[in-house]
Amino acid sequence: TLRPFERDRKAVVSTQSTGSDMTDLKEKASAGKLQPHEFQGGTFTISNLGMMGIQEFTAVINPPQSAILAVGAPQKKLVPADNEKGFEVSTVMNVTLSCDHRVVDGAVGAQWLKALKGYLEKPINLLL
Repeated sequence: TLRPFERDRKAVVSTQSTGSDMTDLKEKASAGKLQPHEFQGGTFTISNLGMMGIQEFTAVINPPQSAILAVGAPQKKLVPADNEKGFEVSTVMNVTLSCDHRVVDGAVGAQWLKALKGYLEKPINLLL
């Protein structure tokens, strides 16, 4: 599967502009008209099979990229809680980071995942 990406983005652009650019790239990829310069040379990929109901998977790094994040589908689970029942229903999602250890040390990858987890659990922290 080809994964289009935006390269050489130097200025902050509006979400609407980025969204329409990505839609154009997605349509080209679906039609088999994506040019090599539109999908080669990235450094990081996000692979989302969660939108297809896949709960967990391990993605393979596309050279010369340094890492790929596999995003699974959110699911409801019972988790321990400090309430009278002792549990609550929570939405959880599995993500897996595959790193090229020649470029990204595993400990650094783990720190990055810890930070991502914090932002996903409390998005307000992105504003702080």
